[in-house]
Amino acid sequence: MTLITKAFGVKEENKPLEPLEIQRRPVGDNDVKIDIIYCGVCHSDIHTARNEWGGSKYPVVPGHEIIGRVAAIGIGVKKFKVGDLVGVGCMVDSCQECNQCKNDLEQFCEKGATYTYNSKDKHIEGQRTFGGYSNEIVVDKEFVLNIPENIDPAAAAPLLCAGITTWSPLKHWNVKKGDKVGVIGLGGLGHMGVKFANALGAHVVMITTSPSKIEDAKKLGAHEVLISKDTEAMKAQKQSFDFILNTIPVGHKMDPYISLLKNDATMVLVGAIEPLEPFHGGALIRGRKRISGSLIGGIKETQEMLDFCGEHNIVSDIEMIDIKNINEAYDRVVKADVKYRFVIDMASLKG
Repeated sequence: MTLITKAFGVKEENKPLEPLEIQRRPVGDNDVKIDIIYCGVCHSDIHTARNEWGGSKYPVVPGHEIIGRVAAIGIGVKKFKVGDLVGVGCMVDSCQECNQCKNDLEQFCEKGATYTYNSKDKHIEGQRTFGGYSNEIVVDKEFVLNIPENIDPAAAAPLLCAGITTWSPLKHWNVKKGDKVGVIGLGGLGHMGVKFANALGAHVVMITTSPSKIEDAKKLGAHEVLISKDTEAMKAQKQSFDFILNTIPVGHKMDPYISLLKNDATMVLVGAIEPLEPFHGGALIRGRKRISGSLIGGIKETQEMLDFCGEHNIVSDIEMIDIKNINEAYDRVVKADVKYRFVIDMASLKG
């Protein structure tokens, strides 16, 4: 028997988010039912709700930064019990059989990961997956994460997307104590990149176009701030970075940032899911430099990130909102008018 639950979503393209009722599947043997208490607001939510990437199937219920308490478990679930504080990130399923899944890289599942919203639902015929702007969700046990009880659960919500998106490349490229790390862009992703790189022991340089962000960047853990519009300052830091995390969300000029890399160093893109401006190949060839990309992280790595956050008391900087204010929040995200992530108090949906 399916479950009917309250949600907030978009019924059709170019419409605002509004109250909806959606179906959730019954709790199966390997499922966890979660009462959602907080859900972060990611720019990906906006892109999907507004069909800016194409492919949105309506109705859309966004939300993939989900924090809640376990309400029920299937008979095959041993890792979780009722009342546990848990999270659900960007994925709710994968084939769990291919080489990528067996190597804990479910985000690269060869058959395609099932994303938390707007993916084909394997369990309810003809339905797409619905995200966390809702009262409850039912998820396969393999895609449920333990949230440390010692951190603020509301501020932990963005860790499930913004957190893992920045953590994964820092760990994959082995950022370590003493490395000089640049983080380009101080937004939802960038502010987490600064916190993580600092906690890993790196010398962190926030790279931004805006002098107004200097104070905030240093409060978040940056040791220096480099204004990318300052030609002389950029020249002074040329070929000095071991690693650069590029969180700019739109196409941009790459050459100025490539020039900052040491020989054999890497810049990783996590923000711009769109064409980039042409850049000079010689800048890479002359220093055997690399440009790469990274997409969220697997479940094992996400749990490792959450455990690290528990050990180091790391959470996102957030602004809490009621669900009724979600459309205004979307407009503010587009204007970069938030420090640095909105989180919805899902109790506001029950009222």
